[in-house]
Amino acid sequence: MSKLLIASALLLALAFAAGPDQWKDRTIYQLLTDRFARTDNSSTPCNDLSNYCGGTFQGIINNLDYITGMGFDAIWISPVVDNVDGGYHGYWARNWYEINSNFGSADDLKNLAQACHDKGVWLMIDVVGNHVGPVNMDYSSIVPFNQDSNYHSYCQIQNWNDQHEVEFCRLANLPDLAQEDQNTRHLLLEWVGDLVSNYSADGLRVDTVPEVPPDFWTEWTQDAGVYTVGEVFNGDMNYVASYQGPLDGLLNYPFFYAIRSVFQQGQSMNNLQNYFQAASSTYKDQSLMGNFVDNHDNARFLHDNGDHIALKSALGLSLSAVGIPIVYYGDEQAYGGGNDPNNREPLWTNMDTSSEIYQFIKTINAFRKESQFMTQSQTQRYSDDSFYAFTRGNYFFAFTNTQNTEQRTITYHPYSDGTTICNIFYPTQDCITVQNGQFQVSLDNGEVKMYSPKSSEIDIDEFEF
Repeated sequence: MSKLLIASALLLALAFAAGPDQWKDRTIYQLLTDRFARTDNSSTPCNDLSNYCGGTFQGIINNLDYITGMGFDAIWISPVVDNVDGGYHGYWARNWYEINSNFGSADDLKNLAQACHDKGVWLMIDVVGNHVGPVNMDYSSIVPFNQDSNYHSYCQIQNWNDQHEVEFCRLANLPDLAQEDQNTRHLLLEWVGDLVSNYSADGLRVDTVPEVPPDFWTEWTQDAGVYTVGEVFNGDMNYVASYQGPLDGLLNYPFFYAIRSVFQQGQSMNNLQNYFQAASSTYKDQSLMGNFVDNHDNARFLHDNGDHIALKSALGLSLSAVGIPIVYYGDEQAYGGGNDPNNREPLWTNMDTSSEIYQFIKTINAFRKESQFMTQSQTQRYSDDSFYAFTRGNYFFAFTNTQNTEQRTITYHPYSDGTTICNIFYPTQDCITVQNGQFQVSLDNGEVKMYSPKSSEIDIDEFEF
């Protein structure tokens, strides 16, 4: 092959690479492979959520239309490697070079990647670089990390304020890999590059980030060659932000706590103002942070507040604010499980595409794609204890956390007099016109409103909820 052809092929590959900037306009549906769908599409319940329930790669393939029907164009699946017995979640690696047979074969995973790409969906694989499965001190079954030199000396994390202890001791007694050992480091970095290449992954979710020194994650991201979003399970924004650089983005736990404080716990909506002001000056790139309301590590939103309207408000904010939205499977069906494993319910018992929250998410995702508002900067327009509003370009978003009628006069906005803006959820019934430099927004019973100028090029009538 000529040098010119090789160079052309490389440029073509780079053009289609799922780098950080390309992920900014995606919305991610997080699922647990074992809990989403079975190969035979059976819907019998699972009687033991602490063990395998039967979800597979083929089950995901069979039900991709359920995901794309909500407008998602990326999925995040569980870690894929062979696990110690009972590792239905994927975080107890045993053989790093084999695929978890409970989920399917290597070919099944390749077929999943192909099926996703055929539908315009990107595949994000969860990965672990910190630890292996719970084998205590007997590493003989772990491939390729079967030597004492692959691990740190035995100790348990007791003090989460001691960073050395966090990085060199065990989380929940899971053997802690020694990334400073050159052989261990080489094997981990080689493995992650091969995983991305062999299974056509477009992105990686990275587990247990603070438990490993940052310089390792810098190399990990380079060798992966795709967007990486890491888990720093901490509400301290400065601490979380310190890992952006080594990794492209982080799961946005500070925003998670702000969202829950407002919509789940009913605290002042000025908490959102405080969050956004801090985030804009703390994160290196706020648009690469992963915004979420629920995940597999926390009791679901509805467990502690059963108000579906409040959940819709939280999801609406997560899907519209600056950052990459991530929605945890089951939220669209109003799941309300408690702490692990009760927040890891099978979805196959309830895949209702007509559910209220499914349709709500579908409407917002359609609006995102049609308007491309995620490419516009976010500007706060109003904030008080029970009302919060911002614009992204010419699109206006308003939220409340009360069941009252909350009416506000908006004087700080981007519209000229005579501009009519319409609510995407009721585009033929809820339109307002700017007069004398202002307009009024009224939110009833905790609803979310998202307004688009009527004169814009997008057809908002198609979004009617």
